[in-house]
Amino acid sequence: QVQLVESGGGLVQAGDSLRLSCAASGRTFSTYVMAWFRQAPEKEREFVAAISRSVGSTDYADSVRGRFGISRDNAKDTVYLQMNSLKPDDTAVYYCAAGNSRFLSRRPRLYEYWGQGTQVTVSS
Repeated sequence: QVQLVESGGGLVQAGDSLRLSCAASGRTFSTYVMAWFRQAPEKEREFVAAISRSVGSTDYADSVRGRFGISRDNAKDTVYLQMNSLKPDDTAVYYCAAGNSRFLSRRPRLYEYWGQGTQVTVSS
């Protein structure tokens, strides 16, 4: 069992930056693939970014590639999402997820554990 708690969301203006954090507790953090998803009102949850267990690989949605960066600190059991050049379309609840898969995935169903989410609102 893994518990995930996101933090760092807030209200910002277009062009600003935010860094989200997701602190994990429970089983060994380093054994999980970690990812960020987001869900805007009346839209389906969508993949944002993922990072492998050993920090060797990352994957990004096309909509955020070049603006967002995912990283993890296995010593602190924490995964981060650095978000730069934010746009109003980035407004959503951002969720942290952990999965037992050996490979990165963009499919929400392959992630077993989820946080409660943190709201990010970008004003124009």
